[in-house]
Amino acid sequence: MRAQAAIRALLAEAGVEIGGQQAFDIQVHDQRFYAQLLARGSLGAGESYMSGWWDCAALDECFARLLALALPARLRRSPKALAMALSHRLMNVQSRRRAYVIGQHHYDIGNDLFQCMLDQRMVYSCGYWVNATDLDQAQVAKLDLICRKLGLQPGMRLLDIGCGWGSLIHHAAEHYGVSAVGLTVSTEQAKLARKRCQGLPVEIRLSDYRTLDEPFDRIASVGMVEHVGWRNYRTYMQVVERCLRPGGLFLLHTIGANTSDKQTDPWISRYIFPNSHLPSLAQLSRASEGLLLLEELHNFGPDYDRTLLAWHGNFQQHWHELKHHYNERFRRMWQYYLLSCAGGFRARYLQLWQLLLAKPPRPKVVATVR
Repeated sequence: MRAQAAIRALLAEAGVEIGGQQAFDIQVHDQRFYAQLLARGSLGAGESYMSGWWDCAALDECFARLLALALPARLRRSPKALAMALSHRLMNVQSRRRAYVIGQHHYDIGNDLFQCMLDQRMVYSCGYWVNATDLDQAQVAKLDLICRKLGLQPGMRLLDIGCGWGSLIHHAAEHYGVSAVGLTVSTEQAKLARKRCQGLPVEIRLSDYRTLDEPFDRIASVGMVEHVGWRNYRTYMQVVERCLRPGGLFLLHTIGANTSDKQTDPWISRYIFPNSHLPSLAQLSRASEGLLLLEELHNFGPDYDRTLLAWHGNFQQHWHELKHHYNERFRRMWQYYLLSCAGGFRARYLQLWQLLLAKPPRPKVVATVR
């Protein structure tokens, strides 16, 4: 009863009730939920949801309310979560030897899942919704925004670090006349990207970014630096600097954290993105200092809320096709991932940045294209 009273009091600060009538209120089906949440924090919340111990009709709004007040941080961290945090501080969990872990755990889950969830170009990053009315339009707008910010011209050579299923380099080669190299650590992504980019001057490599040492006119990295890790940000920027021709531009598109930390959410790290880390602006700035010049910083974090809701809608719509390959526990895990993250962006607990950086010398100011 003491655990239940403590959880009720904490949720009440955000206006969330246990058994309440609002869509963002929590409905508890198993009394073990309270002790699990109090003892294990983020891991307890996510795992008990996956087990069906509680539900919430508007999980995204529930998280938006809780994260706006940073309430999850006040829950006691479990020994497992503390051990995970310690390992992130003491070890380089994103070393070259472990570079392919994220590909195997997340991006190799199955192309069928991502084909059902994403837009028709399979862009697995935040859309740009300024003038868009649906997910396809938002993702085309984002791809084109990146190409215009980079000032792509026919004949240029573009590198995409973390190319996914090849959406950006396909768009750049088709509409801007560039040749391109895309890197991924996912076997399944590489297979499908090669198929999708057939007939274009595009090369897809299954390779870690640290192996690169060749010249490019422009470099982009969209939704990949979240897997680099705080110990490796300087190395990452050094790779970009050595591969970028003088005067070249680098666009970094990333989810960002409001504060500098050295670990990620324990549930996300265990079930969704192992060894991930969200950078702060301070960490990225320190990593690029003396190597690259910051030309522009663009934050459109609220657009990720809308993107995640669109992905969740697609996931729900196509679940009847996917349920033969994925079980109910996976469905609840994936739903929790998408909607909790949507709430994080709605609360401005999470950010989405595009940084445009240049390699000196650069004699003129880059014009904004937003």
